[in-house]
Amino acid sequence: MFTGIIETLGIVKEIQKIDDNLHITISSSITQELKIDQSIAHNGVCLTVIDIQDNLYTVTAIRETIEKTNLSDWKLGDLINLERAMKLGDRLDGHIVQGHVDQIGICKSIQDANGSWYYTFEYDETLNNITIEKGSITSNGVSLTVVNSMKNEFSVAIIPYTYENTNFKSLKIGAKINLEFDVVGKYVAKLYSNR
Repeated sequence: MFTGIIETLGIVKEIQKIDDNLHITISSSITQELKIDQSIAHNGVCLTVIDIQDNLYTVTAIRETIEKTNLSDWKLGDLINLERAMKLGDRLDGHIVQGHVDQIGICKSIQDANGSWYYTFEYDETLNNITIEKGSITSNGVSLTVVNSMKNEFSVAIIPYTYENTNFKSLKIGAKINLEFDVVGKYVAKLYSNR
């Protein structure tokens, strides 16, 4: 369980394909605090630490994860949003995030708003995911509030702190992002569709 509040950025140092799996090695400021078998959200994707060497750690992604996320687009040197699992009793500063990506979104526009930024993302509506204005969305692991909800797209407003401390600063139009829709909203939509 995560909150969507990014702790730090990691840098992709190595990507190794073995069978259908990807073994991804990352450098980060929190590596020394990690342990084998720990769950870390990487751009919103919950992955398990399988190896730690000095300031590098390695995680494995299986085919199912690769197909539903933007992991196959990762390159050496990419900045990755990192968040460790929340501790019971901590404040929930973002919203309830599972680290289970629902689908990929595409960055459709970036608008500089003189001190903040509006990002608009498009997604495949046939997967029955929804957003609502003022509702929560996780984009590349970042807990955000939807400011404009449309049929198959939504916009979020990014404050300077989030811009500087996540990989939003490196997103370009056309970039693929990992989307996890609000878990409460998913249950409500499922119940409604089963009526």
